Amino acid sequence: MNKEMLNLGSNRSIIRELFEFSKQRKAEIGEDNVYDFSLGNPSVKPNPELNKALIKIINDGNDTYTHGYTSAPGDNNTRKKIVDDLNNRFNTSYDINNIYMTCGAAASLCIALRALVESKNDEVLALAPYFTEYKVFAEGAGATFKVVKPDMESFGINFSELEKEINKNTKAIIVNSPNNPSGVVYSEESLKKLAELLRNKEVLYNHPIYIICDEPYREIVFDGIKIAHIPNLYDDTIVCYSYSKSLSLPGERIGYVLVPNKAADSKNLFLACLGAGRAYGYVCAPSLMQHAIELCADKTSDMNEYKKNRDLIYNGLTEIGYECVKPEGAFYLFMKALEPDAYQFMEKAKKHNIIVVPSDNFGVKGYVRLAYCVSSKTIINSMKAFKDLFNEYK
Repeated sequence: MNKEMLNLGSNRSIIRELFEFSKQRKAEIGEDNVYDFSLGNPSVKPNPELNKALIKIINDGNDTYTHGYTSAPGDNNTRKKIVDDLNNRFNTSYDINNIYMTCGAAASLCIALRALVESKNDEVLALAPYFTEYKVFAEGAGATFKVVKPDMESFGINFSELEKEINKNTKAIIVNSPNNPSGVVYSEESLKKLAELLRNKEVLYNHPIYIICDEPYREIVFDGIKIAHIPNLYDDTIVCYSYSKSLSLPGERIGYVLVPNKAADSKNLFLACLGAGRAYGYVCAPSLMQHAIELCADKTSDMNEYKKNRDLIYNGLTEIGYECVKPEGAFYLFMKALEPDAYQFMEKAKKHNIIVVPSDNFGVKGYVRLAYCVSSKTIINSMKAFKDLFNEYK
């Protein structure tokens, strides 16, 4: 059998390992006594319109419509509602031929990468800190995966390091804003600088360098921050989106790949995405969820709960004395570990029944990630444990 696949299957990601540990610990001492900040599982209820839409589809539709195959790129009515929403929000002119429906953002990323990567010589860059599975997705598509060191002050784009990493083999760069794991939002000014850098490199190397824009947290932003629509700033962009967070339905696995007409060789790129979906067996995204998105493409869940949790956890931890990166979006917080080894800090935190993810897996040393998409009660009750952990060090 394939030894690489055996290794991936035998070794779960650290996030999943911690999630399973948390479940076991809760069974032993009670759910309220474990403070699990491991997994980015939305705690906000789905938009009520979503459940109404599902009931309507099941009651009104026939079985072929409700549960049958759609066209391979997706249901035309669903794609039309999605592009209408995008065009209304971002002043764009997309049509249904720019959208390919997928089984969530993970499938979208795999498809986009497989569509672009031609050989092991092709390099895919990720800006640290980055979502752990990018490496798996890029290498699974046949690329060489490279990490751009972070700006440890702001956790924004480290342009001096990025310029060192871009070369003639660079095929794409994955951009994730709002960022998992830091909660940082890349400013429009920063993204314009990125676009200018990439355009210059495209001229230098005489081939496109694509931004693969991973944005499942696009709607979760705080304090009046506006999210820039990257295709409006840089032509050679592919957008990978999921409704998992905006509509709080991660287990339903529904999203899309957007290939704008302005992207280099866009028609063939879109066809390559179709081919990649075919090669992976992603021929038809779940039809019931496609029809639900048709009725809810312009809806979101109530994101105010995440702002409340952000303030609770950030203020609570900083008052104790922890150093934290203040999240501007998503539902993650990056906290500096109280020793250089984030894994050792994680183990000590577990003794206080606090479950946090070490930053090494995100391409950064000395931090831990907290997913605060939990109940406010969990955050409030965890503060004593965090204080005890802090005092153990101090």
